[in-house]
Amino acid sequence: MAPPLHTPAAPNREVTDWRTCLPELTGGLVTLRELRASDAPALFAALTSEQVTRFISPPPATVGGFERFVAWAIRQRQAGQYACFAVVPHGLDVPVGIFQVGSLEPAFGAAEWGFALAADFWGRGLFMDGATLTVDFVFTELGAYRLEARAAVKNGRGTGALRKLGAVQEAVLRRSFCRNGEYLDQALWTILKTEWIQAKSVCRARIIH
Repeated sequence: MAPPLHTPAAPNREVTDWRTCLPELTGGLVTLRELRASDAPALFAALTSEQVTRFISPPPATVGGFERFVAWAIRQRQAGQYACFAVVPHGLDVPVGIFQVGSLEPAFGAAEWGFALAADFWGRGLFMDGATLTVDFVFTELGAYRLEARAAVKNGRGTGALRKLGAVQEAVLRRSFCRNGEYLDQALWTILKTEWIQAKSVCRARIIH
């Protein structure tokens, strides 16, 4: 059984068709919202340091590259294949990271997600807050039954965050990721909708009692 989930207060969000516009999701520490072209400079500053990029696919190398990424993300969302949220901590008006979700099956039966957060905001609880909002969105709005993530085995911080969230390691994908000329093993982590709902129910019952 997966460990108990971090359960924030019930998020406030606008009800909308996510293909038309992503809903705004508000947790205890962060707000997740649609990416904007004006986010490009902040995303470039947040997501291009060596600490952040060490175990992920290379991000855009310029502000213009991030502008093109935002435009691509919006087109993919409109096509119903992808959703990418900007992570905006309470008290700020610019993003410090992203959560992204892509479809692995028609109509998002199964999905894959990834995330990146500026190093200055590690260890503050922002990941768990934003991740819980994202996983809830995947299972309630997108209708997925299975959510997958791939993380380099050497990425102790990333795998620890997934484990804390309640993800289960299903396999090791040997030499499946190339970074800076080195082929790395990745672990396949999964969250099932039924397990997520059950774990949240357990957490609520513990809080009530």
